[in-house]
Amino acid sequence: MKKIIFPKPLKKGAKIAVISPAGSVEASQLEKGIKLIKSKGFEPVLGKNLYSKYSNGYNYAGTEQERIKDINWALNDKEISAVWASRGGYGCQHLIEHIKLKNFTENPKWYIGYSDNTVIQSYLLKKGFASIHGQTIKTSSFGVTDESYDLIFDTLKGKMPKYSLKSYQLNKKGNIEGELIGGNLALIYALLGTKYSFDFRDKILFIEDIGENFYALDRMIMSLELAGVFNKISGLIIGGMTNMGDEKENKQYAESFDKFAYKLISDRISKYKFPVVFGFPNGHIKDNRPLIIGSKIKMKVADKVKIEF
Repeated sequence: MKKIIFPKPLKKGAKIAVISPAGSVEASQLEKGIKLIKSKGFEPVLGKNLYSKYSNGYNYAGTEQERIKDINWALNDKEISAVWASRGGYGCQHLIEHIKLKNFTENPKWYIGYSDNTVIQSYLLKKGFASIHGQTIKTSSFGVTDESYDLIFDTLKGKMPKYSLKSYQLNKKGNIEGELIGGNLALIYALLGTKYSFDFRDKILFIEDIGENFYALDRMIMSLELAGVFNKISGLIIGGMTNMGDEKENKQYAESFDKFAYKLISDRISKYKFPVVFGFPNGHIKDNRPLIIGSKIKMKVADKVKIEF
């Protein structure tokens, strides 16, 4: 097994690059997050194309070349100690074939984000580096708990999270240890069959998603099954499944932990014996607590759920 490298804890005054690798953002959407970085004793350094805009069927934060330039600057600049994505959206797949890690490998740094940033995190893990699957800088429309950010700053300072959760009725009990992988289900699905896909063998897989029709969710879960993913993993964690289905017809399902989506997933994986956790607080939800992709975790699923990094 490849040894996963974790960045050194950040010291007071460390510089955190803020970049937009995918969708475009307005300055007003990042004001609160940038002030928060300052209030925690760090220095935010804004990417040159942070607020750039380019439309080509989607509102990107600049052209592919501009976004590639920003991510390579942020990952390799020796004065930068962490890289925090402004948001997800769509566009990170454009970047991965062009990412350079020459200086990064000598001075590894945390990459922080979720949603479309799953692509970047899968790439980094392939190269042997851990990352933080957690809240982006942009204040989402549904709001974010203070703890969602505080736990990220704790991780940056070297304090790994521990979670104790109420048991969900669809959980499958078990006690395992393994490396955590995953992120946004749509991106895990999009990377299947490519050289950038996660290595699923003996791993604990985390998935979350937002705004997918139920048939599309089923298609993605079926694709994972047909690819043999569920025969390879040793455990599964399901986070937020938010605003799933046709909201006009299924308003009752427009919630963070969609009951119908959970039942659909549970039915599909019912024949597998690995432990399963439903309702983990990570994803496109208010209480979006960070997970460390690439970290070895201890997961106990019983009357309560405990996860330790």
